[in-house]
Amino acid sequence: MKLCDFDYHLPKELIAQSPIEPRDASRLMVVGRDIKHRYFRDITDYLEKGDTLVLNDSRVIPAKLRGKKSTGGHVEALVVSKTDAGYECLIQGKNIREGTQIYFGELKATVLEVKKENTGARYMVEFNCNGNLNDILEKVGEAPLPPYIKQKLEDRGRYQTVYARENGSIAAPTAGLHFTGELLDRIKKKGVNVAYVTLHVSPGTFTPVKAENIEEHIMEPEYVSVSQKNADIINSTEGKLIAAGTTTAKALESSCVDGRITAKEDLSRLFIYPPYIFRSRIDALITNFHLPKSTLLMLVSAFAGRERLMTAYSEAISNSYRFYSFGDAMLVFR
Repeated sequence: MKLCDFDYHLPKELIAQSPIEPRDASRLMVVGRDIKHRYFRDITDYLEKGDTLVLNDSRVIPAKLRGKKSTGGHVEALVVSKTDAGYECLIQGKNIREGTQIYFGELKATVLEVKKENTGARYMVEFNCNGNLNDILEKVGEAPLPPYIKQKLEDRGRYQTVYARENGSIAAPTAGLHFTGELLDRIKKKGVNVAYVTLHVSPGTFTPVKAENIEEHIMEPEYVSVSQKNADIINSTEGKLIAAGTTTAKALESSCVDGRITAKEDLSRLFIYPPYIFRSRIDALITNFHLPKSTLLMLVSAFAGRERLMTAYSEAISNSYRFYSFGDAMLVFR
């Protein structure tokens, strides 16, 4: 399929700049045989005893750093991953080359290598920290909010799901932001099973697709983990299997063998786009409204059908739904 098949026009005023309170007060578009307009707290009306709700428990690390070079120039960095050669980062600033030293408060970084890739430059960096870098990022780092969010986020916890526990993502699995602890309790009391998978969101999730023939796009690897305990819960589902988020769907598909979820800890390069045939038996997908031409929009199109999804997006725009990370949600049935 062509990249232009996944384009649409969104008025800027519909891009949500801040999270709604409480979390489950966001709107919910239910896409089945027809379209219904509800609120997220009403999602319990679509869940039944014996269903299984699968959540991605990845936690966003405060991976965004603001600092200065030793020459005084301003720099922004995003810590992407740890490798044997150092830390891989995305860096915005002028004249960043091997040997450049950058100061982020008490944290000093030295650029070891500059790698040119199709998605842009990546920088291998060495930090001067003693101990766990994650602990230091908690002190000096910021939540890596998407660039279309212009307002400052006062409560960093609002860019985390209430069930986040495994450190590693550089962007939130945003479909899960709508759940509250109380809502999850109500869901469990209905006899719905809740299972967890982990997929750490990397730049691969939101790297722009540049290839006009989308099958030529190459996804960056993302860490996926599914425990045997959670695989057993998912495989024993008697009712519907509901995936909360595109990252959850990708984790399920990446760990599915012969229609069953297997225990897994590995990297996934899976790129889901139409006419992909889902291997796992996901019956419904909870998701936000995604950017035009994004890999996330392509995944949901593969699940829901592109024309059906574009019709739903058109109705969402007509009804002034809030879009993107802090926006409203959809519940899409296959």
